Amino acid sequence: MQDISDLIREARPMYMARKRRRKVVKTTLAVMACSFMLAWFMPHSYQPYNEYDSWASEIAYIENGSVVADMGLPVDEYGLLMAV
Repeated sequence: MQDISDLIREARPMYMARKRRRKVVKTTLAVMACSFMLAWFMPHSYQPYNEYDSWASEIAYIENGSVVADMGLPVDEYGLLMAV
């Protein structure tokens, strides 16, 4: 029985070090996997939505003509369908 106790006492530091090393490796791999997944799903180029430019282009489109006017229907000065 003493031989088994001595063997366990001798192997314990090596076993605990291996267990700690495996835990660190698993944690590191999990953090790397999460960071790679976040990098994969995040947009690569951020282009903010500029509301002013979209409204300016819509106004310019209306001033230059409209789809309703191109179809030959009566429109008012804003390019909207005029009810007769």
